[in-house]
Amino acid sequence: MAKKEMNKQSNPLLPGYNFGAYLVAGCTPIEKGKELDFTINRPNGMKGYIINLTIKGKGTVFSGKNAFDCSVGDLLLFPPSAVHYYHRSIEAETWFHQWIYFRPRALWSDWLAWTDTLNHVGRLKIPSQEIYQDFLNLFQQIEREYNSGDLFSEEMSMCLLEQLLIKCFKLDPSNKQRLLDPRILSACHFITDNLDKNHKISEIADHIHMSPSRLAHLFSLQVGSSIIKWREEQRMIKAQHLLHTSGAPIYHIARQLGYDDQLYFSRLFKRYTGLNPSNYRNSR
Repeated sequence: MAKKEMNKQSNPLLPGYNFGAYLVAGCTPIEKGKELDFTINRPNGMKGYIINLTIKGKGTVFSGKNAFDCSVGDLLLFPPSAVHYYHRSIEAETWFHQWIYFRPRALWSDWLAWTDTLNHVGRLKIPSQEIYQDFLNLFQQIEREYNSGDLFSEEMSMCLLEQLLIKCFKLDPSNKQRLLDPRILSACHFITDNLDKNHKISEIADHIHMSPSRLAHLFSLQVGSSIIKWREEQRMIKAQHLLHTSGAPIYHIARQLGYDDQLYFSRLFKRYTGLNPSNYRNSR
């Protein structure tokens, strides 16, 4: 299904856009008195995350005692269900901000736990012009990739977004102790890159040059789940995405995710989501 066909409102900058994809990226150029000069008010938040970088002017987030301004070089992270209430600051003529809406991969959870938050909204300040330019380039590269329509544009955008989130995480010195062991991160990538294969723990361990017992222990300690259960969760997340964004038959999606038995896949999917695959696909 094409991106535009997924939304009744085709412009993500205007009310009514569906934000149903894994990733949507853009830049909002707000100028005083122009079409986009209105308050975004989503009291129930959104289903995914939004990361936002101010590149010109000033914006105001929230109201009353919780209100704060964001200016050039300020990063914001709105998690799912966090209240969205923001607009151009009354002190500024403009507020331009790059933004990315996304559904995260499970292995990103640590990188999305920012230390400085207000009403669940994460805040970071980029410390130098050089680092700001690096962040801006990444935001713009993700936007270009998303809008290119090329084969694998969404996958490429997600890879670039992963780099961006790691850079955000590294800006906060208090996060150094929470980074995943590089070997566990490598194992997570290996699993998600091969969701159609039922690799044994020993095969994953060989890939990252670790003993199977050590891998199983460290993975459970750092990720909070066994390898098999975590892989199953990744498959269910991917299944939801494929059911909503492709017209592929359910048996084909099941095989893409390593399940030869469509009936078993359907039972598993219902256990995770409460709906069988057909009903889930028709639920939008």
